[in-house]
Amino acid sequence: MEEKKIRPQDKWDAKAGMVPKTYKVKKEAAEAFAETCKAQGVAVGIKLSELMMAYAEQHRQ
Repeated sequence: MEEKKIRPQDKWDAKAGMVPKTYKVKKEAAEAFAETCKAQGVAVGIKLSELMMAYAEQHRQ
């Protein structure tokens, strides 16, 4: 069995606490969000993280 090679990006992700996640969303919503992020010059992943944290903070008990 072949051992998975660790890429420099994988090392950076681990150090930065980044993890891949998969979610199912409506195609129209994902496309509109991506287009808006691009128009605003914001990375989709960064904006999603910001929105997730804001939502979590707002509803934290």
